[in-house]
Amino acid sequence: MSFAWPEMLWLLLAAPMLVGFYVFLLWRKKKAALSYPNLALVKEAMGAGQRIRRHIPPVLFLLALTLMIAAIARPHALVTLPMQHKTIMLAMDVSGSMRAADVQPNRITASQTAAKAFVAELPDNIRIGVVSFAGTASVVQYPTLSREDVLAAIDRFQLQRATAIGSAIIVSLATLFPDQGIDVSSLLYGRDAARGVPLGHAAKTQSKESKPVPPGSYDAAAIILLTDGQTTTGPSPLDAAKMAADRGVRVFTVGIGTTKGEIIGFEGWSMRVRLDEDTLKQIANMTRADYFYAGNADDLRKVYEKLNSRLVLEKKKTEVTALFAAAGAVLALASAVLSLLWFGRIL
Repeated sequence: MSFAWPEMLWLLLAAPMLVGFYVFLLWRKKKAALSYPNLALVKEAMGAGQRIRRHIPPVLFLLALTLMIAAIARPHALVTLPMQHKTIMLAMDVSGSMRAADVQPNRITASQTAAKAFVAELPDNIRIGVVSFAGTASVVQYPTLSREDVLAAIDRFQLQRATAIGSAIIVSLATLFPDQGIDVSSLLYGRDAARGVPLGHAAKTQSKESKPVPPGSYDAAAIILLTDGQTTTGPSPLDAAKMAADRGVRVFTVGIGTTKGEIIGFEGWSMRVRLDEDTLKQIANMTRADYFYAGNADDLRKVYEKLNSRLVLEKKKTEVTALFAAAGAVLALASAVLSLLWFGRIL
């Protein structure tokens, strides 16, 4: 628990002062009552329950006052709330190495199955888009509420050569922010975009078109990126991640397959592929998201289950002033009602 205006908590010093004033009033009444000769008869008539009852309304009022003073200080608490994401972009690797069978029945089939189960579990009000990437990246399904269209797009994946993780992030961002004029062609195919080197002038031009916001602060969308390899072409994935971070978009990364490296055959080519966990972790860290590793199909299914829970519910620091004020009002009302019912007066 924290407070936006903690200096207002000094007002809580009024609470012990009121307690002292209340005790003083009780003492004065007791002293005045000593002048009555039939004091014992009065006490007997009141009974122990009646004597306790007389203190309940003031106690409730004091608690109400304390809560209302705390509300003035604008309290904030970490609470679990429905996630505000309205659009999820699935960026999925379709490079040749995804045909490897170390994840049964193979990486691409396992990733498709897990992704489709993830899509089926998302709330109906969340739009889903799909980007596939290998040597370049392309949108195979623009964000839509139609689950059938998304599932069909995932089934249409065709394996290709190379891996361009940076391209996947840029194309996803361009899809999420069509009005920002992100020059995808220049960023993906310009001279600076070869072999994963920095984006250079093109990236600087893009950064001028939108004012940077705190990383992870954009609640309307998120990107989930799945890959089994490392960047071999296209723009730098870390520069692309910075573009996402500057727009507040979280990029959750999922690594599948081996981290040690494996020789894969594809279209007459032999290649050694290795999961670049360090880069995926940096992408997730830069955008205030998480990295997940899946070594087999069951792990991948569990990863998507975790992602589903993360994207539906999240713990977020939220102002709870209204709750404090409401609780204080309820206690004040209860104090007044009980006082009227029992004693025919308000306190």
